[in-house]
Amino acid sequence: MPRTTLKDVAARVGVSAKTVSNVVNGTGWVTDELAARVRLAIDELGYRPNVAARQLRSGRSRMIGLAIPELSQPYFAELASELVRAAQERGITVLVHQTDGRAETERRISDGVDAPVMDGLIMSPLALGAKELDARLDSTPLVLLGEHIGDSGFAHVTVDNTAAAAAATEHLLSLGCRRIAAIGAQHTGPNETAVLRLAGYRQALEAAGIRYDEGLVFAVDEFHRADGAAAAHRILESDARPDGVFAFNDLLALGAMHAFITAGVSVPADLAVIGFDDIEEGRYSTPALTSISPDTPALARRALDLIYEEPPTPGIHTVGFTVAHRASTKGPDR
Repeated sequence: MPRTTLKDVAARVGVSAKTVSNVVNGTGWVTDELAARVRLAIDELGYRPNVAARQLRSGRSRMIGLAIPELSQPYFAELASELVRAAQERGITVLVHQTDGRAETERRISDGVDAPVMDGLIMSPLALGAKELDARLDSTPLVLLGEHIGDSGFAHVTVDNTAAAAAATEHLLSLGCRRIAAIGAQHTGPNETAVLRLAGYRQALEAAGIRYDEGLVFAVDEFHRADGAAAAHRILESDARPDGVFAFNDLLALGAMHAFITAGVSVPADLAVIGFDDIEEGRYSTPALTSISPDTPALARRALDLIYEEPPTPGIHTVGFTVAHRASTKGPDR
């Protein structure tokens, strides 16, 4: 959509562009009544300062924004740390925002409200879709992370979740597991990650000639430790009797392992457990957690590269992954 300019605001109020500039920048002398009219017109027209023009005058700001849902989530904290480290190597400052997955917060950040001049924004949205982001008021380059917006006109950096989930399931199959439970299906909310990882799980079972069994799929509200533990309790109370568990992220896996071991179930002698994300916490659990390990450094570098393309190349940009083999899938009988 066309950018609203100072001249547009000036025409709405019936004053000069210089007067509007004085109000925006707090310079010159303008009456309180006229300043209020100018600010009202700015709000009504959705005017934002022309970042591109500022950059032409002063060069790049060497500052970018990073907007992620939860800093308390180890995966997002480690991702932010990796991106900050990669940015520092290039002399770039990263301003980190926590959105809590709220639409209004994501909208304000994507619109650049109250933000300093930045070279770009890297964002992992949960509430906003492609349509809302297409209508953003700010023209600052935008690169997306995560799975919520798959096919959009923006650059989008991610891991191939379906292929990675299939690899996790194939790892359990290679150990001789045939009744593999999946923890992490979601029926409400932003559930693209769950959908893609469930698809990979089903794909691997089908390739192995194993019938998909809905009784082995356990839904969660969120991807937190408590949700994994609650799912494990449901598994223990059911007739599922799995010999392997694929949890859709490491926090679910850690919560589930805690519940299994507390109940006297041996991991991995009784059942093997694999997670997804390869967070540092999983490397020091007992047993250490086998996990899908996305190439997070490559993801951070690619997102930064895209920000400084003019404009960022749209489409899906995937990074690789590996299976990090650890003790939770290695036992005396495996």
